[in-house]
Amino acid sequence: MYLLFLFYPLIFFPAFGEPIPDYNDPYAPIFFDKTTYTWTDKIKITIIAPSWNTGKYLIDSIGNTEDHPIKISTREASLEPYRFTETDVNSGIFTAEVILTGFLHDADGDGDIDTTPRTLGNGPTNGFLEVNRDSAITISFEFADGVVLTESVPVSWNIGTIQFSKETFFSDESVTIRVIDLDMNLNPEALDHIPIQFFSDSDIAGIEVNAIETSESSGLFVATISLSQTLPSSGNRLYLLLGDEIFAKYDDHTLPKPFSTLDNLEIETSARTDSSIPPIKRLDNSKIILSDSLGNQLQSFSSNNQMQIVGTITNDHNFTQKFVYLFQVKNITNSVELISWIQGELSPKQNLDVSQSWTPKKSGTYQIETFVWNSLNDPVALGPVMSTLIVVE
Repeated sequence: MYLLFLFYPLIFFPAFGEPIPDYNDPYAPIFFDKTTYTWTDKIKITIIAPSWNTGKYLIDSIGNTEDHPIKISTREASLEPYRFTETDVNSGIFTAEVILTGFLHDADGDGDIDTTPRTLGNGPTNGFLEVNRDSAITISFEFADGVVLTESVPVSWNIGTIQFSKETFFSDESVTIRVIDLDMNLNPEALDHIPIQFFSDSDIAGIEVNAIETSESSGLFVATISLSQTLPSSGNRLYLLLGDEIFAKYDDHTLPKPFSTLDNLEIETSARTDSSIPPIKRLDNSKIILSDSLGNQLQSFSSNNQMQIVGTITNDHNFTQKFVYLFQVKNITNSVELISWIQGELSPKQNLDVSQSWTPKKSGTYQIETFVWNSLNDPVALGPVMSTLIVVE
C-alpha cells in the first residue's frame, strides 16, 4: 500500500522515494513506446521506479551496476548492464533508447547489403543491438537482490503498401505516391529512401524515382512526379496519353512469415489520368457529308450505288486524345444496316477526315449516325452525335 501511495504523487507532484527498494512489493513497471518493432527501429523504454529515486535534488541512474543491472536483449544479442537516467530531479521515471541494427540483408534488392549489424553501448542513448526479423526485445531489471522484473515485445517484418494520393489525376497535375513500409526505415536517425518504378499505358518502360521518408523514423515514403503528353519520360517526368492508366510499384524484400528472407513481393497500385475539360468537349464532331467515290457531294441516292459517309473530327486542345469513331446506319424499322469503327489518336490542334463506304440494297429512309468515343469497352462521348436522314430511291 505504501508504494501505491508513492505512485500517485509521482505522477502529479514531486516526490522523494526511498533509498532502498521494497523487496517485498517491487514496483517498477517497464513500458515500451510501441507494441511491436521492426528490425531497425529505435526503441524507447521507460521504467517507473520511485524507490530508486535516491535524492530529490539529483538526476539518478539505474541499471548500470553489476549488483542491480538492466539487461536489454534479443534472441541474438544483449546489452548488459545498460544505464537508464531519470527524466528530471525527483521524478522517479527512468528512460533509455536502443537502436536495432537488424542482420545482414539486401533490403531493396539492388545486390548490396543495407544493414550494419552490431551490438554495443552502455546507455542511456548509445546502444545498438542486433536482431533477426522474427525475434523479441526483452528488458530485465534486477530491482533488488534476487528480484528481477521483465517485459518483452515482438520484432517482425511487415508487408508494405503503396497508394496514389488520388484515384484520378488531371494531365496538368503533379502526381504523388505514398509508400508505408516500416521495415525500410533502415536508419531511424536519418531520412531513408525507396526506389519506385512509374509507368503508363503509353510508356511501359517508365521511370524510377526515389521516394523519400517524411521524417527520420516514420516509415512513410513520398515521391512526386509530373505528367507530359508531349515530352518523353525523363527524370521525374512520365510520358502518357490522356486516359492512360498510370502505375507505381516497388519490390518488398522484407516480408514476414510464411515468406522466407529470400522472398520478395511486387507491391503495385494504379490511377487514371483525365483532363479538366469535360469529355463531351474534348473533340469536335463535324456534320456528315455523303459523296461518291471521287469525293463529289451527293444530293440524291439510289439503291445498289456505293456512297462514302464522310465525317471530320477536330482536336482544338493542347493534349493528345485517343478516340474511337463509329459509323451506324439504321433503316426505317430501326434495324442496323451497317456498323463500323476506327480507333486512333489526335494530336493537339489536329483534324482528321474519316470515311466509310456503304451501298444501300433497298430503297427507303435511312438514318446515318456518327459517334466519337474514348473507347469501345467503356464508351464516353468525346463530342456530339451527328445524325442525318436520307431517302434512297
